[in-house]
This record gives sequence, structure tokens and C-alpha cells, in this order.
Amino acid sequence: MNYFVKPGKKIYGEIECAGDKSISHRLALLGALASGDTIIRNYCTGQDFQSTLHCLAQLGVQHESSNNSIIVHGVGLHGLSATNSVLDAGNSGTTIRLLTGILAAQKFASTITGDDSLIQRPMKRIIEPLSLMGAQIEARKNNFPPLSIRGTELKPVSYILPVGSAQVKSAILLAALYAKGVTKIYDPFNSRNHTENLLPLFNAELHTENGWISLQNPATMKGINYMVPGDFSSAAFFISAALLLNNSSLLIRNVGLNPTRTGLLKVLHSMGAVIPLIKEYDIGNEMTGDFSVSSSELASITVDNTIVPSIIDELPLLAVLATKAHGLTIVKDAKELRYKETDRIKTITDNLTAIGIQINELKDGFTLKGPQTIIGGTVDSYGDHRIAMAMAIAGIASQEGIMIKNTECINISNPQFFTILNDILQ
Repeated sequence: MNYFVKPGKKIYGEIECAGDKSISHRLALLGALASGDTIIRNYCTGQDFQSTLHCLAQLGVQHESSNNSIIVHGVGLHGLSATNSVLDAGNSGTTIRLLTGILAAQKFASTITGDDSLIQRPMKRIIEPLSLMGAQIEARKNNFPPLSIRGTELKPVSYILPVGSAQVKSAILLAALYAKGVTKIYDPFNSRNHTENLLPLFNAELHTENGWISLQNPATMKGINYMVPGDFSSAAFFISAALLLNNSSLLIRNVGLNPTRTGLLKVLHSMGAVIPLIKEYDIGNEMTGDFSVSSSELASITVDNTIVPSIIDELPLLAVLATKAHGLTIVKDAKELRYKETDRIKTITDNLTAIGIQINELKDGFTLKGPQTIIGGTVDSYGDHRIAMAMAIAGIASQEGIMIKNTECINISNPQFFTILNDILQ
């Protein structure tokens, strides 16, 4: 589906985003392994989360919907059932990587795959640490889905993460629930920590100290009732829209403010953005809050490995913001972007070039000197939801509007995106 985004005059209003996608995934997976029900309120409505629920259903974990909640009927750590069907993770890297950690410890064999995009994403990063735990996993070309997993007894491991990936860390932690003893992981990148925040709520014995995460094989996990905060990665697009258009004022409520996720806020404050925090509170070990956004004059910035892990999903959006920032914006140490749903370094530079922006592609990022005028034209999401939404924000700040090809991918994470954007765009 193609969608034409018209130029806008300003952003005005109040919004609340759907539940955080990363947290929703983890709640469903942990809830499946717990005894009793786990109630997930304000869950993510995107297709990725549905992929996790569908895979769990194939493994014998039932769920039901009720009043904006999902109730997962836990089967316990050893209650999953074998399936004769291939598990389909759709477009969800979180689903395939985290579920592989669980499947590696089962008493049955399984196969998991995904769509045309997912089967091009690297899996060696989880295969290697899980293999150290005793997992038996075969992959296409030793790196790509489909993954054939022969469940076996696992042993604890001490592992230093070689990449700043919360999915790798979480796959190991979920496998560690089955490994007798203490598994230790060192995360020098301070990648997102939702799994670590949730595990103790499910009665798991987890400790963190000086970058090390230790998980003791628990006797049992218990279901919980959890209110998911709004997804910051979704809110980021509307924050950017308000910053780019003159005379804008936007109030955003109930947004997750986990420090491992909100690197964009730190970057935007450094660039001169006006984003005052109105209220902050704790929901289920996750900082959450309300804040307002006003149109702002932005300065350029350099983004490197000190903050990349906490802004990785928002870097394509930062490229759009950099078109209005004064000076040279540099993004480096972000090679991980090349292993997302698309090669996001290439797709964002190609698309911005197509709409009149001069941007220089680097092997691990990009440079862009602003301010520049976004003229408009035709771009392609290449099936990447974050590229599609970033181009929509570019569209409202353009002179002529932007036609975006393949926008159906937005449903992967944020089906309400255009509805919300059109409600606040004037």
C-alpha cells in the first residue's frame, strides 16, 4: 500500500501511545513459562506481538483478549508442547531470538522461521552463546533462519556480550531459566534491560552489579498483572513532528522512560529541543511519565557508541531531524543498523537523497549538514516500519509532500500511527 503524506503547518494536541512492544513480547513469553495467568494491560497492538502470541499458541499456551488486556494462561517452565508445524515469527526478530532461547531447553525438536525480511537477519549472535550452554541449533548458512532446534539439557554460562543487543542478552536469560546453577552475562553496552526488570516480578532470582547480570535457575515462576507503559519508540515520531513544525505544542502521556531506551531524549535536549518532563512515576520496575513538546530550533550533534545502544531504533528518525539542525550531524558506531529489518543506514540515506537531502553514508552511520529543505518526492519503506514512519515525519515537514511505498509494514509496530498523526496535524 502506498500513502501520500501532505505538508503540515503545526502539531497540536494530546496523545497516549499504545503499549511498549519490547515489554509486551517479554511479558507474553515469561507469562507462558509461569504458573497461573499473566494479565498484560495496554499491550502492543502491532503484528510483531501477535507473532509471539501465535507461536506460543502453537506450543500449547492459550491466551484471550479482554478489555484492552491479554490474559496469557501460563503452563509453567516445563509445560510447553511439541508442534508438528513450523513456528512462524513473521517479521519479529524479538520473537525468533527470544523464543529460540526457550526452545533450546525443551524435550522436543522444533523449527522456527519468519518472513522474507526476517530470514535475512543474522542469528549466529544467539546461536554461539546458546551453543556454549549446550544448545543444538542448525541454521541456514550457519547464520540465518529457518532455525532447527533440538531441545536438550542446558548448563549455565558466563558470557560477555560482543554486540549491544538486548535480544541476545534476553535469549541467554530465557535459556538460563532451564540451566541448573547461575548464568552470568556482562553487558558493556548497557542495552535495553526490560527482561532484567521483569524477571524478578515473575519470582526469578536475578541480580545486577557493575554491568554483570546473574540469574539463578528458579524453582518456579508466578504469573503477574502488569500495565505496559506507552512505547517510547512510537512516541518518538510524534515528538519529532512537533519539533519540526513551527508553533507546535504536544502533550504525550504514559510513555516509558527507561534510561536504556530514551537516548533520543538526551540527544534532543543536547540539540536544543524543548521537552519538559511534567510527571514521572514507576510502573512495574519501568520509569514512566508525561511530557510536553514544543517546536524548537535544533543544533547539530555527534552520536557515537556512548549512546547508540539506547537510540538505535530512533537513528533513522534522527536523520530526518538533522535536516533542520544547524551544523554537521554525525552518527557513527551504529553498524548494528545494517542488521535490522533493512539495512537502515542505506535505506535512510537513499530515501533522504530521493527527497532532496544531501547526506553522506558511512560504513557505520552517516553525516548530514543542515539545515536543508526537504523538497518531497517518492520513497520506499522496503518493508521496514521505522523507515516508513520516519519518512512520514519528513513528509509533513516537506515542501511538496512525500509518497511512501509499502506502508502496510507500519502495522508491525504501530497500526494507529497515521490515525494519531492526522489527529494532531494541522
